[in-house]
Amino acid sequence: MEKEEKVAVEAAAAEARRRMVIGVGFWVQGFRLFPWLGVNFFLKDGMGVAASSLQILQASANLPMVAKPLLGLLSDAVPIRGHRRLPYVAIGALLQAISWLAIALWPAISLPVLTIFLLLSNFGASICEVANDAIVAEAGKQGTSSSGSGQLQSFAWMFGSSAGALGNLLGGIALSYFSPRIMFLFFAILLVLQFFTTVAIPESSLKLPKAATNLSALTSIRKQVKELSCALCMPEMFWSIIWFTLSYTVIPFLLGTMFFYQTEVLRLDSSVIGLSKVFGQVALLAWSMSYNKYFKTISARKVLSVLQFATALIMLSDVLFVQGIYRKIGIPDSIYTIVFSGLFEGLMFFKVLPFSVHIAKLCPAGCEGSVMAFVMSALALATIVSGYLGVALAAFMGVSGDDFSALPACLLIEAACTMLPLCCSSLVKERREKEKKEE
Repeated sequence: MEKEEKVAVEAAAAEARRRMVIGVGFWVQGFRLFPWLGVNFFLKDGMGVAASSLQILQASANLPMVAKPLLGLLSDAVPIRGHRRLPYVAIGALLQAISWLAIALWPAISLPVLTIFLLLSNFGASICEVANDAIVAEAGKQGTSSSGSGQLQSFAWMFGSSAGALGNLLGGIALSYFSPRIMFLFFAILLVLQFFTTVAIPESSLKLPKAATNLSALTSIRKQVKELSCALCMPEMFWSIIWFTLSYTVIPFLLGTMFFYQTEVLRLDSSVIGLSKVFGQVALLAWSMSYNKYFKTISARKVLSVLQFATALIMLSDVLFVQGIYRKIGIPDSIYTIVFSGLFEGLMFFKVLPFSVHIAKLCPAGCEGSVMAFVMSALALATIVSGYLGVALAAFMGVSGDDFSALPACLLIEAACTMLPLCCSSLVKERREKEKKEE
């Protein structure tokens, strides 16, 4: 009896430590929106960067996220001192802390140097995200009632989303009282605290599944690459990922241009920009709850198509916004920016949830993690390309920081491109019931 009680106490202690590690990890990564809001204003006001350069940098900074599948394979196959998760979280936090400290304290930092440190920061963030996701996936297989059945995923999502909303809210307020460099320094201190907290916890105390010790690192990587290749070669999986990637790639996003229009032409305060991003985070969280309750049983093709169409409608609404139509009927620019601009940024990620559920249904057992890492890296690459297309469109139409006369036409083209994926939504295919039964 005493032995059973001891085992139960150890299991409860391990679960508490897992939740602390997951909570801290996802909260800090969600709070990254706090310094990134400061980066936008630092580039525009502190360094005098043009709208096109700002959007190019925003898109290029996501390049390290494309490497997530490789980082996942590395974390699975190459333990550090016998551990595969927490050492990688610590390394990622340290790289981010170094980057933000350098940006905050480097006197008269140049744009190329700033870009290098932002890339290094996102590289550290991608390491943390891969390791944190792996901890959630492995802890969820432990079989406890509080860890299984997707509850840890919900726990992590809540921490990340709440931190994102708080980061944007505090960021908008902080910019009214402090310089962006103070924001960078504050976030760097949080990352240092995360680093020491992670280092102080032995991974063995988390009771995570141990890796097979009879395979070399190279053999393990080859095995996982083969499983990933087999999964991606499934027609329904392959064409679904192609559609999902194209649904972002073909859109010339104008987020950087709209940021300049809102702050330079409309002279909206930083707190308004921060509140719009808070609204987007809240909308994202509300969507996740609504999807699980009402829309999970609807086919992925229908849900994704409706979301794609809704995104195009918001873009068309932006055309009326920049032409001053809403202002004429009594809707202030600040209210529209908070609600619709925030909703638009949230809509960019609405499709991720139903598509993730769709891929999970198609994915063979044993390679869900590597497939989702591949999907997220494809999404990162697609958003980078769409950002570059947005810069090209704005330059072609003659939109700049001083001339926004062609912005309505750019938004119309953006909305038309958003509608294009609806013409080939049949690529998103459900698995046939016969195939499910055979498996």
